[in-house]
Amino acid sequence: MSRREDYEAKTEALLKPIAEANGVSIYDVEYVKEGSDYYLRAFIDKPQGVNIKDCENVSRALSDALDREDFIPDSYILEVSSPGLGRTLKKDKHLQASIGQQVEIRLFKPIDKCREFEGKLTGFDRESVTILQEEGARSFPRSDIALIRLAFDF
Repeated sequence: MSRREDYEAKTEALLKPIAEANGVSIYDVEYVKEGSDYYLRAFIDKPQGVNIKDCENVSRALSDALDREDFIPDSYILEVSSPGLGRTLKKDKHLQASIGQQVEIRLFKPIDKCREFEGKLTGFDRESVTILQEEGARSFPRSDIALIRLAFDF
């Protein structure tokens, strides 16, 4: 397990009782370096959507728990937020919850001169993700996918 994965797993373990106490679920936790800064991000959700008060309450409790445990030696910025409407589908649990919804897929390399595809998510496994387009079903190797996120229209 990498340092990043270790920090994310430990943070998620600390966050679990905090999320439950605040009536939210954990969507994702990520520890990333952007420029010269490290960010520890916790994404929370609930069926009716999270509000600023939810984020504030979870952020304060998580910050206190992280200060007590002190397992991240680097200086970092803690962010607690909703995953948003166009949420990224990183994990199998995200894909499973999104079956039947419209998604956008961005590939690392183009197929037929196209890198972006949209369709209804119909299935996935360890090796591939399948969407339904007007032309029919299309599968993409997971190793070729740079990003999958929910599609939304305004």
